[in-house]
Amino acid sequence: MQQWRQRLQKHIRRWQWHRRSRLVSEWPAYLADRQSNTRDDRLARYFGAGTMDAQTPISEVPLVALDIETTGLDPARDSIVSIGVQPFTLGRIRVADSRYWTVKPRRALSGRSVVYHRLTHSDLAEAPSFDEIIGEVLEQLAGRLVVVHYTRIEREFLDAAARHYLKESLLFPLIDTMAIEAYQHRRLPWFQRLIGRRPVSLRLHPSRERYNLPPYQAHHALVDALATAELLQAQIARHYEPDTPVGVLWE
Repeated sequence: MQQWRQRLQKHIRRWQWHRRSRLVSEWPAYLADRQSNTRDDRLARYFGAGTMDAQTPISEVPLVALDIETTGLDPARDSIVSIGVQPFTLGRIRVADSRYWTVKPRRALSGRSVVYHRLTHSDLAEAPSFDEIIGEVLEQLAGRLVVVHYTRIEREFLDAAARHYLKESLLFPLIDTMAIEAYQHRRLPWFQRLIGRRPVSLRLHPSRERYNLPPYQAHHALVDALATAELLQAQIARHYEPDTPVGVLWE
């Protein structure tokens, strides 16, 4: 079953990579519908802020990089332990406006997860629950287009946490810098695959190296949010025009 799920996710991701030339325009209507039907005031305020029209040039879009650290990779069993957000535009990163939260996980930490994100039991003992900070997080995201590196983590974990604590789903448009890298660098011609050329790594920090961006400490939610913001700026500058419709980039 696990292998079947992984294969399905791989095929879905390939479809997302190869639909880069299509305009996706459903998000404004979806957010408006959710604002009318949600029962939670925090979600209603977020959805009520809406999003930009799909034809809006990416250069005119207010952006916010989002990164979360978790106890594992399965949103059904694992939990969020920290969240970082970094507001920015293609021309400027407002570091002073960044925000960072630690979050008490629903289950005990494992030794492996502590090594990975370096947050210990004592670090999280007094941390608020997801339900206590989600209103603040949504205030930072409202009216901005969220940018992540690997949609599956941020989208699926936030949705799972919202369903657990708020009893409602939490979905919104995202730009995925990993998907952009995949589209640009994993379309190997058949002859290059034949001679054994290996696809490049799509992880955040190897991706940044391809744009000569400096190395940062990995697996800290706020640092990774900043790293993701810088990566998108570099990707747009190299691969896209400033008037590229945002509906071509979000998913």
